[in-house]
Amino acid sequence: MAATSLTPYARLPRAHAGLHVLHSTVDAAGRAHWLLAGRPEAPDGASDRVPYDALVVTVDGGSAHATELSAVTARNPRLDALPDGGFVVADTARIQIFDTLGRASWTLDPGGDVDHVLTDASGALWIAQGPAVRRLSLTGGVLGEFVALPGPAGTAYCLSLNVGTHAAWAGTRTGLLEIQDGQPVTVRTGPVKGTHGLAVHGDRLALLGGHGYDHSRLVMCLLTETAAEPVAYGTLVLPDGGELGRRRLVNRGPRLYVQSEPYSEWCVLDLGH
Repeated sequence: MAATSLTPYARLPRAHAGLHVLHSTVDAAGRAHWLLAGRPEAPDGASDRVPYDALVVTVDGGSAHATELSAVTARNPRLDALPDGGFVVADTARIQIFDTLGRASWTLDPGGDVDHVLTDASGALWIAQGPAVRRLSLTGGVLGEFVALPGPAGTAYCLSLNVGTHAAWAGTRTGLLEIQDGQPVTVRTGPVKGTHGLAVHGDRLALLGGHGYDHSRLVMCLLTETAAEPVAYGTLVLPDGGELGRRRLVNRGPRLYVQSEPYSEWCVLDLGH
């Protein structure tokens, strides 16, 4: 398989280009969001003071709007959006919930460091935390807990999390988990270690990344009952053919969203098209 080019998806409006991008994401409805501040981060990547005010710019198709968030406490924030127009801002050990007016409504303590946070279409939170993947209500109630991450003790943790419409997927060092409500967790062996990008459509799977210089490696797989069997290898490149470089990834069902520095534009690989 030759190089596969991403497709442009959403861009931060020029009116906000002078602000610093703290984080950015694409939510379960396909809306792109940027968490912005008026000053650069401190050298260690953290905000230089907390709490602080921030701005979320949302791009939905051809329209854009902004929401001011007050009293943000995350030093290394990760952003997601809720179906009602509210927002979730998380750091490694705290999750803040903001209402549609940008007011901090309440805070969740997940009980340990969080590696991944994604909302689903119902507004529930999926978090990957150590050897577990959990689904939480916005008040912190556990809707489902899945502790079957494969691998020896101390190495079983989630490298990639995909939250789609009907299922969630977790990629680990040794395999893939398919999680559906009311069903046993399906564990499959996987072909590539160190993948952080994961998109699923029917029996097709795309994996992005690997160790070292393999961060742009794209592996297309066919799903069987027990494994993800590789059928083609290649590389993923920017729409203009350039290398990905440093990037953010969001995995949503059949879509793998990719954002490269300076983090002003989202691109997409869509297995459903």
